[in-house]
Amino acid sequence: MANVVELKVGLHCDDCIKKILKAIKKIEDIETYGVDTELNKVTVTGNVTNEEVIRVLHKIGKQAKSWDQNSENTN
Repeated sequence: MANVVELKVGLHCDDCIKKILKAIKKIEDIETYGVDTELNKVTVTGNVTNEEVIRVLHKIGKQAKSWDQNSENTN
């Protein structure tokens, strides 16, 4: 069964996005992936975990954190 990994990542420019997509494509067992530049959100679907995707993004110098941790109410 496929997992859906949603991460908050700084998407500053087109080069950043290209670098992120290139790194994600190399992950094994992914089905789909996408980037939402307005929300600074990366979504990866497949046989992957949050930790795997975060590790790949850290290797290319990108900070990433779980979308769930980011979207909690801070009121």
